[in-house]
Order: sequence, then structure tokens, then C-alpha cells
Amino acid sequence: MTPFSPLLVVAVALVDADGRVLLQQRPPGKAMAGLWEFPGGKVEPGETPEAALVRELEEELGIGTQESCLAPATFASAPLGDRHLLLLLYVCRKWRGVPEARHATALTWLRPAQMYALDMPPADLPLIGLLEALL
Repeated sequence: MTPFSPLLVVAVALVDADGRVLLQQRPPGKAMAGLWEFPGGKVEPGETPEAALVRELEEELGIGTQESCLAPATFASAPLGDRHLLLLLYVCRKWRGVPEARHATALTWLRPAQMYALDMPPADLPLIGLLEALL
């Protein structure tokens, strides 16, 4: 058996007043370029998942939120090359500022049912059904 090397990643379903969720498109030159994903990123050593998500939202979208506004929703577990991805998805309905595509090609607001039509990373796809049930 090969050693298990987990990669802990956090993501968020930012939900607006109309029940739509923000997705961002991965930029050219990055792995899985062109695919649509939930905003987020890697958890750095010594960082809690919630602190990582607050940091990533500021870096990627230019918005601010607090750890208390992040509600754990679900997770995905998937092989990713020689690592194993553990993706923790949170739901957030309260933030400051207007999201902007700082590290993405584009942003879009969609209802969960509309997400099935997009090309998304394999780990993100199973999360759509849960979001549909939650929202």
C-alpha cells in the first residue's frame, strides 16, 4: 500500500440573497484550467480550516468574513495525482465587500441545479447535490 499523503483544501459556497452560489473559473496555466470551482484553497501548516478560508476569500475575491459566518456543510475525498484530496466545503451567507475575480478568469452566480451544466473538478461535482438539498 502506498503512503497516504492528504492534501487538505477548504472551499466555500457563498450564497446570495437569491439562493445563488458563487463559482470561479480556474485561470490558464493552472491545473484544471478552465474548470469552474468553489472559491477556496489549501490549508497552510498551523492554520485551521476556517482561518484558511477567511484568508483565501480575502486573497482570491477581496471580501471579508469571520470564522463564525462559516457553516461546515460537507466534504469530498478524491485521489489527486500522488496525493489524496480532502476538500471541506463550508456555506457562507454573510461577508463584506463585492467578490472580484483576483485569481480567476471569471465569476458567476448560479443555483445549484444550474451547476451540473458546467465543467467542474471531479471532487466538486458530488457537492452539488448536497447544496441543492441545503439551499
